Amino acid sequence: MSLSDAFRYDGKRVLVVGGATGMGAAVAALAQDAGAEVVVMDRAEVSLAGVTAIALDLSDKASIEAAVEACREPVDVVFSCAGVADGTPGIERINFIGHRHLIDRLLADGLLGRGGAIGMISSAAGLGWQANLTELTEYLDLSDFGAATEWARDHNRCDYLWSKQAVNAYVAREAFGLLKQGIRINAILPGPTDTPLAQANAEMWLGFGADYRAEAGIEASTPLEQAYPLVFLCSDAAAGVTGITMITDSGYVASGLTESYPGAKPSVDFLFSKL
Repeated sequence: MSLSDAFRYDGKRVLVVGGATGMGAAVAALAQDAGAEVVVMDRAEVSLAGVTAIALDLSDKASIEAAVEACREPVDVVFSCAGVADGTPGIERINFIGHRHLIDRLLADGLLGRGGAIGMISSAAGLGWQANLTELTEYLDLSDFGAATEWARDHNRCDYLWSKQAVNAYVAREAFGLLKQGIRINAILPGPTDTPLAQANAEMWLGFGADYRAEAGIEASTPLEQAYPLVFLCSDAAAGVTGITMITDSGYVASGLTESYPGAKPSVDFLFSKL
C-alpha cells in the first residue's frame, strides 16, 4: 500500500445522486475510475456503463424512500449532485429537502455509517448564508419533508439562492453531529460550469464572470474540473476535512474580496450580503 492509495476508492460503494448528467456524471465516472462500485440515482437515463441505476425523483418523498429501499446494501460515500434552476417546480425539494431526506433515510436504515462521507454540490450563489443564519436555523429545524416544503413556500424561499444557502448551512451545522458517528460532510461551491443545466440558462449562468475569465484567459469550468475536488473531499486523503464549503470558482470570489480584479467586487459584495 502506498501513501497515494488514500486518494482511491478501491473496495468502496459510492452513491451519486443526480449522476446521469453534468457534474454528477463526471463524479460517477471519476469515482468508478478510482476503483469504486458506483450506484447512480436520477430521473434521467444513466449512460455510464458498469454502474447500478436507480430511478429517483427528489421532489417526491415516496420516490426517495423507494430508491433507498432499492439501494439495499450500505454505501461508503454519498455524492449529492442533483440540482435545478429557478422556475423549476419543486426546486426547494430537488435542491435541498430531498437530498436531506435521502441522507436521513440512509442514516436511519444503517446504509451509511462510520467511515462514511457525504459530498454535496452547492454553489457560489449560496455564499453569505451566515447573514441569514437565524432564518436558516428555523428552516433546518424542520426535519420533516412536508413541513420544510410548506415553510419554504410560505416564506417565499422556493428559489435557487435560498436552496444553496440551505445546503451550505446544513453542511456546517451537521458536521459535528455526523463526525460523532464517524461520518464527514463537505460541499463544493462551483462557479460557472459548462453543464447541460448551465447551457439551458446560459445567459445568466455562463455569462456570470465572463469578463473575469476573458481577462484571466480561461474558460468556464468543465464538469470534471468540479468533480476532482468533490471526489477528493470524500476520499480518505481528506480524512481531516469536514464541515467546509470549498469555493471552486477559478478564483473569482477571492479576486472580488481583495479587489485584485475590481470588476468582481460588486457581485461578490452582493453574494456576501454587503450591499
